[in-house]
Order: sequence, then C-alpha cells, then structure tokens
Amino acid sequence: MIVCPNCNHPNPDGAVQCEACYTPLPATTNCPSCGATVQADAAFCGQCGYNLHSAGVPHVHPAVATTVTPDIPVEVPALVPPDPLLELLQPDALGVSKYTNSHPPESSLPPTEMAVPPEPAPQIPVAESSPPEPVSTVVAQPVVSGQSSIPTPPPVEPAPASQAEVSPPAAPAPTAARTQLQQVTARLLHVQSDRLIELPQNFSVIHIGKPNDRIPPDIDVSGFPNSEIVSRIHADIRVEGDAHYVEDVGSSNGTYINNLPLLPGNRHRLRPGDRISLGKGDLMTFLFQLA
Repeated sequence: MIVCPNCNHPNPDGAVQCEACYTPLPATTNCPSCGATVQADAAFCGQCGYNLHSAGVPHVHPAVATTVTPDIPVEVPALVPPDPLLELLQPDALGVSKYTNSHPPESSLPPTEMAVPPEPAPQIPVAESSPPEPVSTVVAQPVVSGQSSIPTPPPVEPAPASQAEVSPPAAPAPTAARTQLQQVTARLLHVQSDRLIELPQNFSVIHIGKPNDRIPPDIDVSGFPNSEIVSRIHADIRVEGDAHYVEDVGSSNGTYINNLPLLPGNRHRLRPGDRISLGKGDLMTFLFQLA
C-alpha cells in the first residue's frame, strides 16, 4: 500500500496518483534484503535497516553551471607629465646651499638702523653702617611662693577590659558568589504522553529510532504509543555549536516539521517550539525545547 502524503489515503501498490485527491504518489521499490516496500529515494530500509545506496543505486549530483570569466579589456591610463610645482619640493630647489660656505650676496636695500644699547644706571654708594647692637635676653625666673607645693597625682592607668567586654573581630564581609554560566540543555517533549527526554550531552549526532543491529538509537521510541509507524533508523539530530539540526535518514513513513514534510537529505534547524512528527498522521510528535 502507498499512503498519500497529502490526504493519507492508502493506495494500492503501483498507483501513480492518489485515488482520493489525485496527488502524484512517490515512486516505491522493494528492499533487496527483506523485500519490504520502501520509497525509491530512501537511504535505509525502514524494516531491516538495509543501506539502499549500497545496492548500486546511483547518486545523482545536481548539475553545476560552469563559471566563465568575462573577457573585459583592461585600459591602462596614459602617463601624466610631472607637475612643475613638485620640482620646488626637491631639496635645494632654489640653490640656497651654494651660499652656505660663502658670504651672502649684498642686498640693494638700505641698511637697517641698529638700536643703541642703553647706558647702565649709575651706582649709588651705600654708606657703611655700624652693626646692630645685640638685644639682651631676659630669662624669666620661676616665682617661688612661701606655701608648700601641691603634689601632682600620678596618672591613672586604664583598667584592663574584661573578657566579656572584648568584642570579637569583625567577620569579613561575605563575598558574592561567582556567577556560574548555565549550560543550555536541549530536550524533547512527547506530546501524546507529556514525557520529557533530554538529549545526550557531548554528542554530535543523536540517532532516533528503534533497536536494531546496524545503528543503535540514542533515543529509543519503541516504548511510546504508536511506535509501529517509526522506522528502526528514522531520523538524526546533529549538534553544531549551539545549533541543532534534524534530518530524515530514509524512513518509511517520513519526518514532518511543523506539519510539513522534511525531504530525505535535507535538514531543518530546530528552534524552541518546533513540532517534530515521526511518521504520518501526527501520532508520534515531539516538541523541541531549550532549558
């Protein structure tokens, strides 16, 4: 049976278009290993996991147009004659250096009058004065009274503080805890059972499917309801830096992103809230989340 990708109507084997909506049906073939019906463009058999490309299916590469370099003539500008003003920028363009070791030429201009330096002011003789007389210093004598002097009391020493009054040293102020970078964790929420599945850490490729001997799945969906529509090797999630990509690896019932089919060989960058459906009918659905 061939299921229509547009209306999910089952059609008999060998049908070219859907009997219900007349949509062209994908071409099918038989697996050379187990004989199951698979799509002609599938990479693996959904029943036994056999690599269909190893059976001699030619891989068609898209034609690449040959790039031709246009023949554009290159015009070389004509040489520009030297600017006479640039010659003045050359060292000693005016011939000044020839007067360096000789007297400069006499000028026809009248000589400039030189200012006569002023005469020095006459010095006034200063009469010798006698040195100043020394000032006598009077030492103050202490006044002694007839009464007896009052004894000075000794200084009062502070009483030692008791142990109870001694305050403990102030505790150092608590330092702020260093902010730790939270690592972003990607996970899948199974819509039908409301179950969370965290994607394995440090994996560049995460396989989704059911147990098999070829490529064991990293996310096993065999215990979920309606798992019979999921192929053993169904889809992969590839991690590149902070980006996550999902691609179909040739499943029998296909992979749908936000209710749109994902063609085998193509991949879709996942964003939080994207809806991933394994197979037709939206029976096995996951929501991509970042926590």
